[in-house]
Parts: sequence; structure tokens; C-alpha cells
Amino acid sequence: MIENYLRSFNIFSENDIEDFLQLFETRKVQKNDFFVQEGEKCREIAFIVSGIFRSYYISDEGKDMTYCFRFPNQLMAGYSSFISDTPSMENMQAITDADLMVFKKDALDGLVKDDLNWTKFLKMIAEQEYLELEKRFFQLQRDSAARRYEALLGNQPYYVQKIPLQYLASYLGITQRHLSRIRKEISI
Repeated sequence: MIENYLRSFNIFSENDIEDFLQLFETRKVQKNDFFVQEGEKCREIAFIVSGIFRSYYISDEGKDMTYCFRFPNQLMAGYSSFISDTPSMENMQAITDADLMVFKKDALDGLVKDDLNWTKFLKMIAEQEYLELEKRFFQLQRDSAARRYEALLGNQPYYVQKIPLQYLASYLGITQRHLSRIRKEISI
């Protein structure tokens, strides 16, 4: 899985990929457990082999605000914390049981120092994250909740069915009742 992900960037040799795989550790995460919690420094990056995660924060009013989902074959980290070595402002919680391949920041820093391809890789990841963030921003500003739900459903139809309604509604910026109406309209 991760081998194909790394190959998709077209910058690594098979030896680079094999060396990289030696630095990963596998980790099982139980449903509702955290990969990163607010206030902790994120010193790892993970490739999701199986499972679904949500990123959320608690608003000033005490509301749980889901703003991102992560699915299999995606990388995951508290990026701001990971990059800046500051405490995370977000929580990354498993919605389902999950299997991860985890890579320590120190090991990644060593690779970057020794090989320019890893710097290119991180640049490409940062660009992808920026594009995803921009897309999300425009969706929230421009698209209706129904259109945002349909886009998520179109990208991850199997996994969306496994996400609890309260997290989906929070992600879409609507109430659970409104989400139920949207789902009913779409299924007709």
C-alpha cells in the first residue's frame, strides 16, 4: 500500500522505498483513541492502512467541530505541530479501529538532510495539503451543504457510511436533522 503511494510521486528508487519502509513501525489504534491530542506535540506522521480518522477542535463555546476526515491510503499528522514543533491545536481521533504505519519526525529529518528527494516529497505533500485546504475553504464558502455532502460521498462512498452523523454534520457545518434531510433527498 504505502509502496504504491510513494511510487506515485515518481521520485524514489526502489531502494529508497525499501530503506524508508525499514523506518516505519506498525500501530493499531482502537476506535475513539487518538493519534494526536490538543496540547501535545505531534512528532510522528502516519500512513493509514485501514480505518478512518477525524480531525477536530473544541470551539470557545465548547462545541466539537470536525473539520477533516482521513481515510486509508492517506498520510496523517498534526501538520502545524509537526512542522513548527509546537503543541497541537487539534485532536485526531479514530472513528473506527485502524492500522497505521508510523514514521518519527527525527527519522524524516535525517532523510531530508541526506537526500534531496525527501525534500521534494515533503514539498509535494505540503502542496497537496494546501490544495485540499483551499478546496475545503471554497466548498464552505460557495457550495450548499447538499453539494458538499455529495462531493464527500463521491470521493469516499464506502467510508462515508461508517462516519457517525454528528461528525458528518459538524464537518458540513449543519445540524444532524438537516443532514438527515439531505441524505433522504439524495437516496430518493
